[in-house]
Amino acid sequence: MNSKTRTALVAGVLTVGLGLGTAVQASAGPPRSVSGKPSDNLTRVADFYGAYIDAVIDEDSGHLGKALRSHYLTAGFQKGLNAWEAKNHANGVLRAQNVPLAWKVADNGSIGRNTEVVVTLTFGSGKVKLFVDVNRGHQIFRIDTKSLRK
Repeated sequence: MNSKTRTALVAGVLTVGLGLGTAVQASAGPPRSVSGKPSDNLTRVADFYGAYIDAVIDEDSGHLGKALRSHYLTAGFQKGLNAWEAKNHANGVLRAQNVPLAWKVADNGSIGRNTEVVVTLTFGSGKVKLFVDVNRGHQIFRIDTKSLRK
């Protein structure tokens, strides 16, 4: 293959490659962003659920999932959660035996000095709404399917 043929071939490959890249980028929509701050309970719950679900998927509830629970959940709640899991044969954080495909976190307001966050988990079979209560120290002390709000 002579140098002119090689140059034409490389140019063609680059043109096709760049053309496809532009088409893919154009159809992807606007860039997404996520923001938060460590002093915000909503951010903390979103960070926990994102990391926890990744840990369960990546290592099937290995050491990272346990470490995340230890960091984000109060000690008393961890004990209660372990009892709930033994009784229900399911993951207490997810309230399910499988892992969600997606999740959404929304503020549900304050209850006294605590914050209640609604976590909506999307599974192949539907959605589960959880109410996650966080104390002023940014630790989760309750996960339930019912709100403390009246």
